[in-house]
Amino acid sequence: MNPADLYPVLLVATGVLLAGVAAVRVSTRAGLPSLLLYLAIGLLIGESGFGIDLEDAGLVQVLGSVALALILAEGGLTTRWTTIRPVVGLATALASVGVAVSVTVTAAAAYLLLDVDVRTAVLLGAVVSSTDAAAVFAVMRSLPLRRRTKATLEAESGFNDPPVIILVTLVSSDTWDNAGAWSVGPAMGVQLVVGAVVGLAIARTGQWLLARSALPAAGLYPLATLAIVMMAFAVAGVAGGSPFVAVYLAGLWLGNVDLPHRTSTLGFAEGTAWLAQIGLFVMLGLLASPSRLGDALLPALAVGAALLLLARPLSVLVVATPFGVPWREQAFISWAGLRGAVPIVLATIPITAGLPAAHRIFDVVFLLVVLFTLVQGPLIPWVARLTGVAETDVTREVTIDSAPLEEVHASMLQVTVTGGSRLAGVHLYELRLPPGSLVSLVVRDGQPFVPGPRTALRSGDHLLLVTTDAGRGATERRLRAVSRAGRLAAWHGEEGEEEPRPRAIAAALPP
Repeated sequence: MNPADLYPVLLVATGVLLAGVAAVRVSTRAGLPSLLLYLAIGLLIGESGFGIDLEDAGLVQVLGSVALALILAEGGLTTRWTTIRPVVGLATALASVGVAVSVTVTAAAAYLLLDVDVRTAVLLGAVVSSTDAAAVFAVMRSLPLRRRTKATLEAESGFNDPPVIILVTLVSSDTWDNAGAWSVGPAMGVQLVVGAVVGLAIARTGQWLLARSALPAAGLYPLATLAIVMMAFAVAGVAGGSPFVAVYLAGLWLGNVDLPHRTSTLGFAEGTAWLAQIGLFVMLGLLASPSRLGDALLPALAVGAALLLLARPLSVLVVATPFGVPWREQAFISWAGLRGAVPIVLATIPITAGLPAAHRIFDVVFLLVVLFTLVQGPLIPWVARLTGVAETDVTREVTIDSAPLEEVHASMLQVTVTGGSRLAGVHLYELRLPPGSLVSLVVRDGQPFVPGPRTALRSGDHLLLVTTDAGRGATERRLRAVSRAGRLAAWHGEEGEEEPRPRAIAAALPP
């Protein structure tokens, strides 16, 4: 590239990024899902708009896979194991048996309604049967829902992308022609196991390295953490495993251990996921051809209706009933099975494989995601209230960050008393922090001072607290407990377990 060509390219890229950031605000005010605005930006600057022509589906698939990996990494880092542990069985069943039921029913409907061959029908069923992690994480963490319902949907969306990605890849490859459908299951199982082993092994090694490394700048910790998670993605791919299983489990592991500068790390991962999702949807909009979408409208409506009204409800019914999930909660889980970037990225795999019906599959899936996002997204809060899974009493979480003090085996916690936190009004002696923990400084209205035992905390206060490494976990739990339930937190049974971090990423659907 000529150096003079750099500036126009950079101008377009930064303009698109700023437009993507502004789209979040516009989508909130207008009530439109922002993923649709991102796709619209891609269509606007594409072949039918400003003339930027992107025809390399292979490039889109590669870049889209990296973007999905970054989104899954952030989802794993911000998911609390204590929250999803009670629903792991249900979420795993939805991500395996539930997906199998959904693929079967949707593929049968496509075969009967669209007059396509079996392979094309299976691809259509597989591509649209996975709930989208980016959409689910964005929406569920912005809605006040029952903990089990929210955790189930988040865990399912993190677990079910890898099996479907493997399924679509295998059906699109020569495996289908050479060995038939019966070889898909064993091959999928091997990839899932290898991916899980690689992801957990690299995450555990990364945890050991981060705990013993005194990096010279705080900003290096977020970079190192994200690099470790993405290394799991790459190593699993080289080893023949599922890179998406590896990256999600690596993120989940590191997100549930003591990380230096944890808040900064999660913020960096969130910003990276924003960038990945904006770029991903704009790129998918560029790849779409508006001139072909008209012919795909009726097939998209047929497949989407079969998925939304038959396949998804049946898969939830089959899986959730043995777990004793009430029918109202099943109805919400069924409706909230959101689709987004993943189906469109998966639809590029048949194109790179050179399948005859590949472009038709892409067009149908593209329109299906757009149309049914418009139908499902705006109704989710209403469906939550109708089915009784919405929560009304939501307490703001206290913000805690840490910096390591390796030589004295201690950590310095930075605590912010957020609005709505019940830490406000509590005297320091009432915190009853574990031995070895001390609030050393309070910054109030920009003025620092050394507090005493009877100093009462106020909303907006920033605290510097030193604690031993051995007592850090208990100290953080005590702070969260008092923030939620006040000075009598222990009497109320509040133990201070960490909740998932609120996630603002690309409001794929409006709150």
